[in-house]
Amino acid sequence: MKFTTTTFLFLFLVLILTIGGGVPMNGQCETWVGLPDEEHLTEQHSVYRGFIKSNNFADAFEPWKIVYEGAPAADGRRDYHYMDGIKLYKDKISNETDAVKIKEYQDIILRLYDEAIACYQNKVIKLKDSSDEAYAKKISDLYSRKSYDMYYEFRCPYDMTMEACAYAFEIGGLDAPYTIIVPYANITVHQFLKEQIDKETARQAYDEMVKLADHNIHNGHQYKQYYQQAKDAMLGEFKKIQYQIFDCEYFKNEWLPDYEDNKDDPTFAKELWQRLKQRGCADEDPLLQELKKKWEVYAAEVNAARQAEFEANNPGIQARKAYQAGDFEGAISKYRDAIAKESDAVAQAKYHFSIASILFRKLNKYSQARAEALKAANVNPSWGRPYVLIGDIYAKAARGCGDSWNQSLAILAAYDKWAFAKTKELGSSIENGVSGKLGKYRAYFPTKDEGFMRGAKEGASQKVGCWIGESVKIRYKK
Repeated sequence: MKFTTTTFLFLFLVLILTIGGGVPMNGQCETWVGLPDEEHLTEQHSVYRGFIKSNNFADAFEPWKIVYEGAPAADGRRDYHYMDGIKLYKDKISNETDAVKIKEYQDIILRLYDEAIACYQNKVIKLKDSSDEAYAKKISDLYSRKSYDMYYEFRCPYDMTMEACAYAFEIGGLDAPYTIIVPYANITVHQFLKEQIDKETARQAYDEMVKLADHNIHNGHQYKQYYQQAKDAMLGEFKKIQYQIFDCEYFKNEWLPDYEDNKDDPTFAKELWQRLKQRGCADEDPLLQELKKKWEVYAAEVNAARQAEFEANNPGIQARKAYQAGDFEGAISKYRDAIAKESDAVAQAKYHFSIASILFRKLNKYSQARAEALKAANVNPSWGRPYVLIGDIYAKAARGCGDSWNQSLAILAAYDKWAFAKTKELGSSIENGVSGKLGKYRAYFPTKDEGFMRGAKEGASQKVGCWIGESVKIRYKK
């Protein structure tokens, strides 16, 4: 809010009634300028300030008391005598066990805050920026610090602390410090739950805090992260009473103008939809449906674009999609692109294996499939699946390898590949399948009679015919 002369006058009257039992303002804010003992006061000021800077609060107290009583506003350009007095009395509290004394010191601290505020309100203490706004910011900061002490340090009655918080917000407007947000929120919620304030008062306090935090967050305040943290804490506190003080229509009326200004921004639609949902608006509400649809359409477009970009940079995904669409040649091409881009040996082996599987199972190109499977085995020597696949290729190709003798030799070649695969790494389900094949295909080994007719001794090496071209050791069916 803009800090006007009227506001200053109002605060002036409030302070006259509340500070020091009506002590005249010029007495509270007297400076040493022109006083007969000005030199003595400035000397004592330097003495106590030296002690303050070295954290020697005990020795600082007496010279401070002299200058505070003689010239509380110092030279009219600083508030040291008030703020240092607060430090000194806080030090006394930290070393005091008498509850009566502690309460006395707390009251003095609050009075010092009020006197400093009065001097700034009366512009006795000068700021470099003499505008009303600069004074408003300073006074708001003092009210905030006072409220902080009242809430966290002194545990003052909530009605008194809430009044101080309200002044900090009223005077500081969007320049009020973030430190006031959490105490104000906690007290507001507490007072509402205790039926000490009505929902309009609670709601007004909420609106002030949200507006303050958002302004400083969105405008890049140097402490924006603290405004954000304070806002998050405040929102969490207000969740205790949000459904008691707000309704859907209220939030729609509050935020609809912003939506009208941002109708072309789908991210704003999403934000508003979520905020309205949090405020209890129903899914069936026409505005919520409009907001949700606008965001979903946009999100679908963005996700599709991201997916397309992801797939363009990941040929392995494109290969699987081509395979699922029945484009087997296209899948092989994409897998080769994936191999060229991949540096991981395990991944490369899997891509070679996928190519081999397509060549074998979909395109019936047995020799090419074997060559690709061997590439997979070479890239990842510990992997057994490429040899399982080669065994499957040989077993299927056996029927086309000439007469029954050569067909049985092809089965021996398949058997050898499966047996060799079991010496490598295999998953349990694959290994069980291989064991089943080894048991099943013994029935297709050559017979001793057939071997005798060909002069083939058991244990001898013989080359498999057709395209397989491997040598196998002769074994006979038992």
